[in-house]
Amino acid sequence: MDRLADISSNWGPFNRPLFENPKARDLSRVGVIDVGSNSVRLVVFDGAARSPAYFFNEKVMCALGAGLAETGKLNPEGRQRALSALRRFCTIGKGVGLQDLTAIATAAVREASDGTGFVNQVFSETGLKIHVVSGPEEARLSAQGVLLGWPGSYGLVCDIGGASMELAEISNGEVGKRITSSLGPLNIADIAGGKRGQKLFISKTLDNLHIQMGSQSDRLFLVGGSWRAIARIDMHRRGYPLHVMHEYRMTFQDIQKTDKYIKDYGLDSIKSEIRIASERIDLVPIAIQILKGLIRRFKPHDIAISSYGIREGMLYEQMPQIMRNRDPLIESCHFAERKDARLPGFGMRLHKFIKPIFDNIIPERARLVRAACLLHDVSWRAHPDFRAETCFDYATRSNLGGLSHNERVFLGLALLHRYRNKRNASRLEPMISLLSSDDKKEAEVLGKAMRLGAMLWANPDDETAKLNWIKKKKILSLSLTAEAEPLFGEVAEERFRSLAKALSATPNIDIKLT
Repeated sequence: MDRLADISSNWGPFNRPLFENPKARDLSRVGVIDVGSNSVRLVVFDGAARSPAYFFNEKVMCALGAGLAETGKLNPEGRQRALSALRRFCTIGKGVGLQDLTAIATAAVREASDGTGFVNQVFSETGLKIHVVSGPEEARLSAQGVLLGWPGSYGLVCDIGGASMELAEISNGEVGKRITSSLGPLNIADIAGGKRGQKLFISKTLDNLHIQMGSQSDRLFLVGGSWRAIARIDMHRRGYPLHVMHEYRMTFQDIQKTDKYIKDYGLDSIKSEIRIASERIDLVPIAIQILKGLIRRFKPHDIAISSYGIREGMLYEQMPQIMRNRDPLIESCHFAERKDARLPGFGMRLHKFIKPIFDNIIPERARLVRAACLLHDVSWRAHPDFRAETCFDYATRSNLGGLSHNERVFLGLALLHRYRNKRNASRLEPMISLLSSDDKKEAEVLGKAMRLGAMLWANPDDETAKLNWIKKKKILSLSLTAEAEPLFGEVAEERFRSLAKALSATPNIDIKLT
């Protein structure tokens, strides 16, 4: 079997550099297959180099690791399903013009006595070479996937699969200690002694992991399908309005309530209401017991779901440091502007125009202002009657890295006000309610500033309009050159006065006649 102690050498399983030019902004299409213990998935990445998007994403629940603890072999039915899925994925790869596909396998294949035979059979039938990664290597790659979405983050990454669970610490953008264990729900389901035997095994294993990893009281990043299933049920229980997994936050109290909710309502009732694969949701009761034990021992101050894991970590592995240092949000917004805006490059001119209003804001908010300017025109193809809501949906639901849920909603609301002066009651209100009153007001100001600025450029090479904001005196001034004066019709003037009103400011207009 091609066991790789460290797949970081020689370009890892890709066998070629993905980022030959450190200054590259776009990613050449890359296909990655992840042969896990519970599912087999193909992801084709495309888009911004620093913030890859999902051109194609499909999984098949195969349960390769079902019964592994008892038999020591891959599940026969799961093996056939996996082979069928891999044949399909290879055909898809050719259909979308990929040079090749890169495949990795984790716990089930590396632990099974017939894992080597499976790898050889796949290669014989499809030509696909599967690289089998060790447990510590799986932990490292998953942690790097988290770093792709949270640059410079710190905490403990916990990646759960069907047949194993890995832990890795991250700090200042680096991966530290990492270990693997057999705490996969498929494994635990096969343990003798029923629930009592399972509980004892979970407890002893977690105690050992805690001793090995030491104190880890920072954020807990959860990677893996079982964690996402728990989060989806938690969202449903809470009536949470923004159905985005990445960056979803839970507390220990939330998880305890969701555990009780599952016991009270039963999995069958929950299955009928929530879109989760039966093979996945059936493992949730075991997974939630592992999670509660994990939290009790490590006591994280914060818990976040990560949609990024081992596949994204493989891409991050190859990124030069100059690329890693870029902001994934800003990079994905630049890519969207280049691809979809009517006037690519205008976003930064718009940013320069409105910047005087936002000169003294915190860096976290400043990057959202910049992102909004880059995205202000990418949804122009939408019907005018629905453009504002389309912009909101774009910000809150698209693949934008480096965003908390509140930041997504703030960005969406700003873009909504870019196209709509007032916000009437709509289906969006439950999501908007996640923001504070001050955040709603600032998003409105940002949207109205962009709404004005989009009208006031005559010559793209000249600065024809300028804002000046005197916050202490509450005076908002607009200076226009003679060239820009024809642009300042009644609609533009109405937008300027609307912006001034949102700032509770006195409007002042200065048109230079020479």
